[in-house]
Order: sequence, then C-alpha cells, then structure tokens
Amino acid sequence: MLRNKRNEAIVALLLVAPFVAIYGLIFIYPTVRLLVISFQDAPLIGSGDFVGLDNYTRLWGDRRFDTAFWNTAYFVAITVIPGTLVAFAIALGINRLKGRVQALVLAMFFLPYILPVSVVYLIWDWTLNFQFGIAMYIFDILGIDRVPVFKSTVWFMPAVGLITIWWTAGFSILLFLSGLRAIPAEIYEAAALDNASRLTTFRQLTWPLMWPVTALVLTIQLILQLKIFDQVYLFSVGGRPNDNLVLVYYVFQRAFQYDQGGRAAAAAVVLFIIVIVVSVLNFQLTRLSKGRE
Repeated sequence: MLRNKRNEAIVALLLVAPFVAIYGLIFIYPTVRLLVISFQDAPLIGSGDFVGLDNYTRLWGDRRFDTAFWNTAYFVAITVIPGTLVAFAIALGINRLKGRVQALVLAMFFLPYILPVSVVYLIWDWTLNFQFGIAMYIFDILGIDRVPVFKSTVWFMPAVGLITIWWTAGFSILLFLSGLRAIPAEIYEAAALDNASRLTTFRQLTWPLMWPVTALVLTIQLILQLKIFDQVYLFSVGGRPNDNLVLVYYVFQRAFQYDQGGRAAAAAVVLFIIVIVVSVLNFQLTRLSKGRE
C-alpha cells in the first residue's frame, strides 16, 4: 500500500512538472525579475545600479503617472459597471428569443468580441474620424458641427469606453445567458402561479440567482479594463497621447520610448498591486452583498 502511494505521488509529480516548469518560466521568473529591476536604475535591456525605492518615490512626483492613474480610474468607472449592466440587459432580451432567431442575435452581439483590436480600430476610425468618418457626414446633414472625437481630451475616453463596451460585451452576454439558462424553469412557473409581476420576479428571483455570475463578470471586466492599452494607443495616433495616458501606456512609454526599464518596472509593479487589491476588494464586497440578501 505504501509503495502504491509512493508510485502515485511520483506519477502525479511527473504529470504536474511540465505545468510547473512552464508556469515558473513565463510567470514566476519574469515577475521576480520585474521586482528586481524596479529597484534599479536600469535600461530596458541590461543591468543597472541599485537605487532602492527611488523609482517608486519618483512615480508620485511624475505628472504623467498621475495623469495615467486618474485616466485609468476614469476609464474603469465608465466601462465596468455600465458594460456589465448593458450585457445583462441584452442577455435578458436574448433569453426571451427562441431557435434560430436567438442564435442569430447572439452571434451578432458576440461577433465583435472575436475581432482583433486592429479591426476594431479601423471600423470605428471609419465611423468617427473627423475628416472622413461616416458619423461626421451624418452630422453635416443634420447641421451639427463635427466633433474631433479622438483628438479631444473631453471626448476621447468616453468614446474609447463606448467602443470597448461594444467590443467586449459579447463574452459577458454569453456568461449571463449561461447563468439564465441554468435557472430552473419550475421557479418561474411557481412565481407565475403566485401572480408575481415581471418586476417582482426579476427582483426576487432572477437578480439574486444571477448574482454569482454578475460578480464574476464584474471581476473579469475590472481586471481587463485596469490593463487597458490597445485601444488607447491606436486611437491616440495623431492626437494627444500624453493627455490620454493610462497605466499600461505609461509603462510602454517608459520602457520602449525612453529606455527607462527601472521606472517602467516600478510602474508595472504598482499596477500589479492595484489589480490584486481591487480584485480582492471587489470579491469581498460582492460576497458581503450576497450575504446580506
């Protein structure tokens, strides 16, 4: 019996070893190197001198980092909760459809999610470009002044936020739809026998039962939007990139444009900590909210 357990342990270790090796190579080692470089005055490639916490203290006096931090917070605020609510509403509507019509509508909403960011950029640049965008010609017909959406500090983040919701809603809709289909039909039949209204049914049944899925979608969206980069980088071309900085864009500038590997690593560590703290807080808050119901 002892020999069998020992053999099982050896087999288990052999099966797990490839995953552990790959995980250590592509995550653990780069993370450790990132921490080490964040305490050095180092270029992107190569060694540097140890400077302690100097890279971290310089972040708080950097106007660009301050801009990137608040732009990221603003972007999260206008995308995470609104995007989750929009996806939930669309999923509720799709759930009422049947057969091929349901499949077709679901495919229409899910299609943007599988598009690469370059295609998303081209679609919306053709739509909202100040000179030749389709929307601008509609503005001309209606007698409305054209708006330089991607060159305006006021309109840039809301526009990119709207595009991001349109782009990423498909996956959230799919999660919500799976959750709605998992609710037993007998519950709604019992509510119908009690003459419960649609609002009461949603408030007392659908919303509480869908809360775990909602918490999952909120957490996924929160992590994704804290790491926003692609859309901001592409739509800032020809505009005002320094006014549209987000945290990952700031790391990109420090590392690849200014060759300041140490400062870029420090900013990346700060972002890493923010993602962990916010994700844990979001999980705890959603669990407490669920416990009070």
